[in-house]
Amino acid sequence: MTADISLQRRRVLAATSISYFIVILDTSIVNVALERIATALSMQIDGLQWVTNAYTLVFAALLLTGGTLGDRVGARNVYLAGLSVFTLASAACALSGALPMLVAARAVQGVGAAMLVPCSLKLINQACPEPEARARAIGLWVGCGGVAMAAGPIVGGALIHWVGWRSIFFVNVPVGIVGVALTRRLARDVRAAAARRFDPLGQLAAILALASLIGVLIEGAPLGWGSPAIVAGAVTALFAWAAFLFVESRSKDAMLPMALFRSGVFSGSTLVSMASAFVFYGLLFVASLYYQRVRAYSPLATGLALLPMTTMVAIGGVLSNRLSRFKGSRASMCIAFGLYAAGALALLVLLLGAPAWTAVVPLVAIGLAAGYVTPAATAPALATVDERHAGVAAGVLNSARQSGSALGVAVFGSVIGSGMPFVAAMRIVLCAAAVVALAAALVWWRANGIATRRDVRPRADSSYG
Repeated sequence: MTADISLQRRRVLAATSISYFIVILDTSIVNVALERIATALSMQIDGLQWVTNAYTLVFAALLLTGGTLGDRVGARNVYLAGLSVFTLASAACALSGALPMLVAARAVQGVGAAMLVPCSLKLINQACPEPEARARAIGLWVGCGGVAMAAGPIVGGALIHWVGWRSIFFVNVPVGIVGVALTRRLARDVRAAAARRFDPLGQLAAILALASLIGVLIEGAPLGWGSPAIVAGAVTALFAWAAFLFVESRSKDAMLPMALFRSGVFSGSTLVSMASAFVFYGLLFVASLYYQRVRAYSPLATGLALLPMTTMVAIGGVLSNRLSRFKGSRASMCIAFGLYAAGALALLVLLLGAPAWTAVVPLVAIGLAAGYVTPAATAPALATVDERHAGVAAGVLNSARQSGSALGVAVFGSVIGSGMPFVAAMRIVLCAAAVVALAAALVWWRANGIATRRDVRPRADSSYG
């Protein structure tokens, strides 16, 4: 029996790691290709922001429904469907001949990712019910994504140099096919005894709220912050967010169950996950542009320059569980966000014309922090909810991360595209990243300071913890 359980766990880890690998690989590869895509399809900064955010926006908006779908239909079935959609959409990205088609294909990639990522966490949660085993498995899962993050810029730079930018999307296809083959070997789902209903009003409000907010942030600088379209978008975003909170607080089967946030640990995990993604992906976006536009690096050279940061994501994910046990979750998370802030501020030296090697240590600090935060925030958050609702809880956490990623690219990209000199805009971005990181550290310290034993153990008579 023990051997069968061990085999099943290995199969689950192998299959789910594939999903995180190609999701993160796609993100890191796209960043080093931005300049080549802009040249090939005649794009400005706002166009590049849409190429990046069409994916993350749809991903974030549909993640909660993806988690609910996994609870209702079965994690294996939804994961398999999502991986197939993502693989086909990657091929469509590679075949795109204009900006609208590429943005649309990226959005479909987001649909696939929203199905497979929360269900991959649910599969891990089912296969590893013990907290210690779950934490190790999530660390390995994130570490696999870190490997993709590290390999992406180098592999992407080489592919772009020798084959062209379209190859960065084609590379997802064989990886996705392997993932589908591995997933088909997993045990079939057992139908849930009490399946959750969908929340169409909440889903519509979430899509409208996120899309209008990101649209305002991306198009604000090109169109003018006082233009009628931007003002209308801001008003729409305000009312859509209000409607979303109203619907979710009164719906019996809300896609965002407010009861989850009664736990200080879960609330803190959600906020720091969003802040980490905001800082990391926002900095990755502008750093890629900085190296190619200011330092005139090729895509391959840019990938090499970013390697210290992306490599440390993998190492941080693998070491996350050990670091948490050594210093405790409360202190180690605050140290991680301190590294974020220190790394961002240290990069200011690069803007003064310092040699490129001076960025190595700051980039290592940022990457280590990013790799640590995801598993360190995920494991305790999942421990606060009943196993039946692990899918929707995982969806909330991943939606927070993707929302943070989209906001980071939109906000930092808007600063870069505001018309001021690139170096001056980059200085503002780095200072803002440090402020967000320090604020996240304070949030986590307080959230864990007021947490009780109920926050880290699911209650038998509770729906959400």
